[in-house]
Amino acid sequence: MKRSPKKYLALALSLLMLGVWPVGCNSGGDTGLTGTIAISGSSALYPLARAAATQFKTDHADVAIIVSAGGSGTGLNNVLTGTVDIGNSDVYAAEKLTPEYAERLVDHKVCVVGIAVIVNAGVGATVTDLSTEQLQAIFSGSITNWSAVGGPNQAITIINRPTSSGTRALFVHWALAGQTNMEGDVSLQTDDSNALLSIVGTTPGAIGYLALSYLREASSNVSMVSINGVAATYSNIYNNSYQIWGFEHMYTLGQPNALTQSYLDFVVSPAMAEQTEALGYGLVSRLDPAAAGSH
Repeated sequence: MKRSPKKYLALALSLLMLGVWPVGCNSGGDTGLTGTIAISGSSALYPLARAAATQFKTDHADVAIIVSAGGSGTGLNNVLTGTVDIGNSDVYAAEKLTPEYAERLVDHKVCVVGIAVIVNAGVGATVTDLSTEQLQAIFSGSITNWSAVGGPNQAITIINRPTSSGTRALFVHWALAGQTNMEGDVSLQTDDSNALLSIVGTTPGAIGYLALSYLREASSNVSMVSINGVAATYSNIYNNSYQIWGFEHMYTLGQPNALTQSYLDFVVSPAMAEQTEALGYGLVSRLDPAAAGSH
């Protein structure tokens, strides 16, 4: 579905008002590719989509790329209605859309993202590992004090994601076995990953979950918690011992045009592989067969 220049301008202006900046057209080589690519969706995939857009521009001077976040549900709905060319999602489209609408979209798996459980550093000093059962009890509200799992005598505050979040969907499926009664629904919520990291770090007794792409640097304010004795690392994801992860998807409405396909090809190219891992994502090619088939 093509959009007129006026619609692209309107989209760009609305995104700028939200603090979303397009990757401009003032550098790079002349390769014959021209036009605009609009991308929205998963906040977990945003750093990679943005970095790839910037790098893509070095070879394609006449291409403008507008990248925004907003959550997987937003990205899927935006690409479905033709508002953007690519909808980023942490989950399969069929998990967010009806079969009729999901079938209209084409899935492009671009990388792997791990989801880690994080707690306020005051809790992390004594709580370094949780079982699946303990995690489920915390998020259901059955356990409300850290002392019940070997931590301080301190109330648990859950920092959750909204229902539009793909990170939340992955966490519910792989960490909570589909449990939907999450106590965080009546506690604190944010779909901004950086905000969630900050809130957990500044809220005594807090627990949340976050993509590993936002945990590349050590923090004195938050601690990552192992699950069933297994740490949230890509090595453990690749060998199928850590299960809280998912594929990152870039969806298009039908087959993409040549310009969009060129960007999609670049995201998964060898030229981006090192940067992809440096940004805190995993490579699909490094998953062992058991891991690749499990999700």
